[in-house]
Amino acid sequence: MSTVPELRTDPASSPVPGPAPAIKPLRHPVRAACGVLALLCLAGVVWSVAKNPNLEWHTVGQYLFHERTLSGLGVTLYLTVVCMLIAVVGGTVLAIMKLSDSFLLRTIADGYIWLFRGVPLVVQLIFWGFLGAFYQRLTIGIPLTDVVFYSVETNTLVTATVAAVLALGLNGVAYAAEIVRGGIAAVDAGQREAAYALGLTPAQTMRRIVLPQAMRVIVPPMGNEVITMLKMTALVSIIAGNDLMTNLQSIYSMNFKVIPLLMVACVWYLALTTALTFGQRYLERRFGRGTTAPRGGFGARAARTTGGEQA
Repeated sequence: MSTVPELRTDPASSPVPGPAPAIKPLRHPVRAACGVLALLCLAGVVWSVAKNPNLEWHTVGQYLFHERTLSGLGVTLYLTVVCMLIAVVGGTVLAIMKLSDSFLLRTIADGYIWLFRGVPLVVQLIFWGFLGAFYQRLTIGIPLTDVVFYSVETNTLVTATVAAVLALGLNGVAYAAEIVRGGIAAVDAGQREAAYALGLTPAQTMRRIVLPQAMRVIVPPMGNEVITMLKMTALVSIIAGNDLMTNLQSIYSMNFKVIPLLMVACVWYLALTTALTFGQRYLERRFGRGTTAPRGGFGARAARTTGGEQA
């Protein structure tokens, strides 16, 4: 019967783990020089704009919180909120229609998206703004008969604000539909099969299983769509929609302070865009919990883990 000799080690001769060597980051002098050069260029541009006498900062301050500026700002926010509600609700319905097994529903959805994405938004705004030249009166009744339930002049019903809502909202539906469709398609098909196996109906599966998971994919591009919608409201000035840009244009058409009033518009649009950007980031973190890597990326996480093991 063979025995395995016991191996004995001298504790005094065993290596003692020392402190981990310090990791020195690789230096990039060219990158640093380019960064300094970019900062100098940016500082030069900012200084040139800020010290330009044609900017007239006192005029900017005078009209920044002017009554007509704030009135136009309110209309801009109203158009953004209402049109995005129309876009999100209509886009969700249109996306479900496009993913439907019904050929008729898919054809209607494809036709809508083809039409509103193909026609420029400016053309749509002008069309809805001058709808009265196409239909003098809007009438509800029984076709091919003289029975009329309701009739009104088109220009009375479709004002500039209504025309802006119709143009921006219906155009936004086409783009939101593609965003929602992409989010729904990103959800694994096994989720639907599991929901059907549990006895959920297709509508319940879409509402409770698919859409909550699709939000992680939908939120980033939809947030960009909200910011785009905010900026596209400036086009409403073409039909005098009483928005921020329309009111500022009417002011500088009288006092000829074009540059200062355009700076007022830039300040407000940048402020609103910044607020929407923070809201988008919050929603991205909210719907991306458990699926996104910690801030700092894989390398930072690996470094923290290694450091913890050595400690």
